[in-house]
Amino acid sequence: MKVTFYLNNTLVSYDVEPGEYLAQTLRKHGVKSIKVGCNESTCGSCTLLLDDKPVMSCSVLTASVEGKKVTTVEGIQEEAAKISSYFAKEGADQCGFCNVGYALVIYQLKKDYKNPTDEEIKNYIVGNLCRCSGLQSQMNAIKAYLKEGK
Repeated sequence: MKVTFYLNNTLVSYDVEPGEYLAQTLRKHGVKSIKVGCNESTCGSCTLLLDDKPVMSCSVLTASVEGKKVTTVEGIQEEAAKISSYFAKEGADQCGFCNVGYALVIYQLKKDYKNPTDEEIKNYIVGNLCRCSGLQSQMNAIKAYLKEGK
């Protein structure tokens, strides 16, 4: 079946198998920023934005994105670089496997909230796991990024 959607603001059309997940489709078509860690929607490595909402692409059927807007880290490169620099300053990134998922979630968090509380930040990032560093350094990086430009 053919599925057509906007990938980083570019209209794409891919032939996919029924039951194929978006993470598989994107990786098959060269989008290697999508990482597949658990393949069960529990780690957040495959996070992307679907119509401006963070979702785990390993559990989204590609057929369900027909006509929708899909944003990967390639679509927010400038903001992802800023987020990454804050993570580096705080020592919040070690292996880097979770960074792409975090970048997309934090980018959308900034768009959705003007002044989020710590609790709101934690609730927003809850689906993204990092096994290398503690949450405190990540929270410090996120808060610093959110304050940027205010």
